[in-house]
Amino acid sequence: MSAHDTISAKILSAENLEHAIARWKFFKKKIVFTNGVFDILHLGHIEYLSKAADMGDILLVGLNSDSSVKQLNKGSNRPLNNQEHRAMLLAALSFVNAVVIFEEDTPRELISKVQPDILVKGGDYNPDQIAGADIVKAKGGDVRIIELTPGYSTTELEKKIKAGNNSN
Repeated sequence: MSAHDTISAKILSAENLEHAIARWKFFKKKIVFTNGVFDILHLGHIEYLSKAADMGDILLVGLNSDSSVKQLNKGSNRPLNNQEHRAMLLAALSFVNAVVIFEEDTPRELISKVQPDILVKGGDYNPDQIAGADIVKAKGGDVRIIELTPGYSTTELEKKIKAGNNSN
């Protein structure tokens, strides 16, 4: 199998997701779930996702579809990269086990299907604002917040690019 095929295989359809969940649960793997837009991968994303991966055996990333990103009001030009490109970039990370694209405003329905052991979001969220937190807690799972890496956000990066500022 080529490297490209290996990466592509980590992007799961709804049907493949069901099979993967069943396999992970059969082998008693601790599933960590997080979600986001991940429009332009940067150091903040890498640190966040790697910390999330360290919390369990499987890191499943829910990725907002292009239409879902539009509903989040992140700007008329967002996403900058389409969902296929964003999914491939996430799947290329060694510590991401699987990526699934969701269409809804929030990943609540996806979380209900996955029933992860740990739900993770970034430090810009309050635990009671996290979609699906009640689902995870009801089954005895954990909801955790990871502090964000200061100075890194796609919005800030986009501003720097537009201003022609290439400093770190």
